[in-house]
Order: sequence, then structure tokens, then C-alpha cells
Amino acid sequence: MGDKTDVWQGTLALMVLRTLETMGPQHGYGLARRIEQTSGDVLALNYGTIYPSLLKLEQEGYIRSQWGNSENNRRAKFYELTKAGQRQLRKATQEWNQTTEILARFLEDASEV
Repeated sequence: MGDKTDVWQGTLALMVLRTLETMGPQHGYGLARRIEQTSGDVLALNYGTIYPSLLKLEQEGYIRSQWGNSENNRRAKFYELTKAGQRQLRKATQEWNQTTEILARFLEDASEV
């Protein structure tokens, strides 16, 4: 899979919430790079993709932000998961698992059914 692909609609928020849950507070650039790494560098995230998602998640109360210094001593906004974000992560994970199970039924080889 040489070409990088876009993130499926509706999945970026789940990936952001999960990354914050596992890694703790991160700045936007760090989140984007970690999500790309976790995808095996198949996904490509740019500023126009990650920052609107972070803004929306913050407005919804799922994450909060605080200014700090990055590892290269630059001023950066760090994001962390809220309690509401933890609940949303559990809910979204359950919904995603159910959706993929349903989709898998449609994609099964007809001879296996």
C-alpha cells in the first residue's frame, strides 16, 4: 500500500480520543504523527484535518486544551481527554465494533455463509 489514504469520515475523532487515552496529553502535531504511525503510515493527516477535529472535540467537551512547551521548546497547545471524552470513547468504540461486525457479514464469501 504505497499511497497514503485519507481518514474515513467519522473515524478521526475515535482515533484522537483513543490516542489521548493511551498516550496522555499531546499537542496536535504529535497526535497527527502518532495516528499516522499507528496506521503503519497508511493514513495522512495534515493541519486541515486534525485541527478542525480537535476544535470540535473540545467544543463537545470530550477534550480540553492547555498551552505548554513542546519537546523542542516551542509553544504548543496540548490536548487531554476529559471524563466525558472517556465515556464517548467507550460509546464510539462499541458503535464502531458493531458496525464493522455488520459490514463483515456483507463482505464474507458467499460459500462461507
